[in-house]
Amino acid sequence: MNTDSKGYKDLLAKRPLNVQAQFGKEPLGLVSGRDIATSAKEIGAIVLAGNARNALIIKGLMRAAKEMDAPILIELAKSESTYCGATYDNIPDYAMKYSAELGHGVIFALHVDHYAIKGKEDVQKGTGHLSKIVTNGFTSVAIDASHLDDYENLAATRDLGTWLPSSIGLEVEVGEIKGAGELSTVEEALYFIGGLNSWGVFPDYLAISNGSLHGTYDPAAGVIEGIDLTRTKEIADAIAPYGVSIAQHGISGTPFDKVEKFSKYGINKGNVATLFQNVVFGIKMDPETGNAVTDGGTYIKEKDRGISEALWNEMVKSADDKGMSRKSGDYKKLNLPFHEKILAEPDHITGRIVDEVSEWAKRFIKAFGGEGSAEKVIEVISRRPDHNSSPERVIRAPRSKYGPESAPNKPQSSGGSFED
Repeated sequence: MNTDSKGYKDLLAKRPLNVQAQFGKEPLGLVSGRDIATSAKEIGAIVLAGNARNALIIKGLMRAAKEMDAPILIELAKSESTYCGATYDNIPDYAMKYSAELGHGVIFALHVDHYAIKGKEDVQKGTGHLSKIVTNGFTSVAIDASHLDDYENLAATRDLGTWLPSSIGLEVEVGEIKGAGELSTVEEALYFIGGLNSWGVFPDYLAISNGSLHGTYDPAAGVIEGIDLTRTKEIADAIAPYGVSIAQHGISGTPFDKVEKFSKYGINKGNVATLFQNVVFGIKMDPETGNAVTDGGTYIKEKDRGISEALWNEMVKSADDKGMSRKSGDYKKLNLPFHEKILAEPDHITGRIVDEVSEWAKRFIKAFGGEGSAEKVIEVISRRPDHNSSPERVIRAPRSKYGPESAPNKPQSSGGSFED
């Protein structure tokens, strides 16, 4: 995107207030998640949302976005912030640094992925924590209370949804993501989205349990990709009158011929996390899905990809000392203790990591129909008079329709992973 263009300058003037406060003097294309969501819906595209478990992923994602002239979301889950070196505190600064290195012109949002809520105490803590995160420059939030009962999910999401600024992006979730065969229902989705609407909470996206899984699929253990696009479309059609579309989680490991069809099923946001971690580590991957390949119960490190073999061996020893399986999803917890060592790798190592992240990101952007769509974001922003991107929607039913007695009341588990 040409930073000297009239459209880009208008975008800079209409960035969210928190962005103007933090980066007002910089030509940083950090916009509200609302603007990117609106753009994707209007052109029938999917925005790539990449989880930044390492700062090099941010650099690769931003390079791909600029080369493809596509908006992206850079995101981090609440749980990831506890075991990754990229955090809610430093991601805005990393984004600023890498955008400047590219000459700016990247249009993106910073998204709080899976802000997990397990009860009233988390809601209370979330008001202060999310306020700090948003003040720091994040422009979109996913509230995830999906593992609570339906009414409790609605109430918790409502409470934080009304607390957050209405001008930043909002994603909500119904049905905890558990893998193949575990499906949210149309009834649950309509109760949840209708209830939020009755309180004046207007999400951009709904994440659902539609058969996807966080992390690596292990065929040897009978774990397969099982995204049910029929159910996805049923829910997408039901909630469309509320201005909400589907956020697809757990895309890592999904065949690209299936990914290319997602936009036809009401999906406008696509989350990719574990795949990019696999790239950083240099783990052998299926070239058609990005799924990690294991052999004899262990990940396979490829010497010409990702971090150096010496650093990988150090990480494996650390994992062994902690009792981790050598094909365990717990390898994600190595991100924090080894973050700085990864960044300190020689230039040819960090360079190949950024290059591969960028190539995978460009592949997703093409499959998602997002190439060349940054101009659409500028158009969306140009239609309003100022920075406030709060959506204009109609409340469709009274709050009394969505009390606990009306809830589908399908109990959820209290565990789970909330990050991809």
